[in-house]
Amino acid sequence: MNRRKVISFGMAAVMTAGMLAGCGGTGTTATSSASGSTSSASKAGSYENAKVEINGMVAEDTDLTGEFTYWSAFTGDSQTWDQSRVDLFNELYADKGIKCNVQFVPDGAGVNNGKLLSAIAGGTGPDVFISDNPTSVYTYATNGSLEDLSEPLDKVGINLDDFFPGCKDVIYYKDTPYLIPQDANVIMLYYNPDIATEVGLDPDTPPTTLEELDQWADAMTKVDADGNYERFGLIPWLDSGNDAFVVPYIMGCDPYDAAANKLDLTSDTMVNYLEWVQSYAQKYNPEKIQSFTSGLGGMFSPDHAFMRGKVGMTITGNWFSNALKIYAPDVNYKVCAVPVPEGGRANSTTFGVNVFGIPTGAKNAELATLFIKFCLSSQVNDDNFKQWRSIPTSDAAFDDVSLTKEGDEMYALEREIANSPENGIPALCSVSAELSTSFQAFRESVIYSNADIKAGLQELQDKFQKQLDAEN
Repeated sequence: MNRRKVISFGMAAVMTAGMLAGCGGTGTTATSSASGSTSSASKAGSYENAKVEINGMVAEDTDLTGEFTYWSAFTGDSQTWDQSRVDLFNELYADKGIKCNVQFVPDGAGVNNGKLLSAIAGGTGPDVFISDNPTSVYTYATNGSLEDLSEPLDKVGINLDDFFPGCKDVIYYKDTPYLIPQDANVIMLYYNPDIATEVGLDPDTPPTTLEELDQWADAMTKVDADGNYERFGLIPWLDSGNDAFVVPYIMGCDPYDAAANKLDLTSDTMVNYLEWVQSYAQKYNPEKIQSFTSGLGGMFSPDHAFMRGKVGMTITGNWFSNALKIYAPDVNYKVCAVPVPEGGRANSTTFGVNVFGIPTGAKNAELATLFIKFCLSSQVNDDNFKQWRSIPTSDAAFDDVSLTKEGDEMYALEREIANSPENGIPALCSVSAELSTSFQAFRESVIYSNADIKAGLQELQDKFQKQLDAEN
């Protein structure tokens, strides 16, 4: 077989959600990532069993040659998927003497445990890596641990103008490109139309405003004769609602102004968001909610609250559709854009992304960038997109995705939301990781201890703004 014309290879139809985010990654913390989930159901689409033929995949015209090292964050079935694309790349470029040597490095390609930073400092880092924790990786750009990608991107023909504007928050630090998102995730409201019908709501007319969302949540909440909760309509801090700045951003908050290097945690929109969260805690009793959900499972479990009918709605990303397919195929669901208050970002999302970076001192930056370009191809990502409904990083690339060609309604909605000019990845700065963790802890104190919202936000802002100012 002529490898330049037709190559058979396996793409395990699996990828992290957060990247996910789709991971899950949601662009704020690593907590939403489904990286490393390894269900037996998803293994049915593994590299060994699902040979996919890709036509027209040919090597780029290049004078480059040599080997380079790639650190991957992916584990489990996602690791199998990533290995398959490395195998394809190596097959395509074998005649040119180009080879990618992949290493699967725990904890976000060594980002979360400090291994990557230590390797960079010691001159033993990889030529390229991918991580599902863009919040922490972004701090590498701010501290000089990543290469400026302007020149290598230009040489291999990656045009940053093609990316969704909302992805550019993570690409640039001070107008210099350091990170490249491989794919993106869209945050939506999942709701059970059967429950909606049961309580007299129209499942074909989902809520669009925060007031309507609250009405739906109240109507869907079910209490038995003894006053015990049998079902909640919505738990605002469940799933992607637990991420630091995902829901606040969609609701209109701007936690950080990159141009001014200023935090804005004390805005009216942030206060309103936390008061909204607090209102659910006060209305339904957070201890009862916690007790109610303590025996339920995570997102990739058949005991997840939505799968068990214990919540009628939840805010989360496109990857959840695959979890439902695997663990709760009989559960009926629909999706819509996350409802927002007046002044919120209607029909928008934060982008959860997996990001490529090239460490400072990499010996083969241009070869690494050639690999990044290969990995951005819709053909290479098609099974990943189809399995998790994650999306490409540009609108034009949607046309080459099977779900688009098949007329998938949910994917069409994702494309519509992805094109919102108000999308972004909030609060990316040199203190992103610590700020996100601290904000989550403060929100818990608001929920469970009725903490003073304004005073707590001011304290957070003063603490982290002082850190930002000290760096300049």
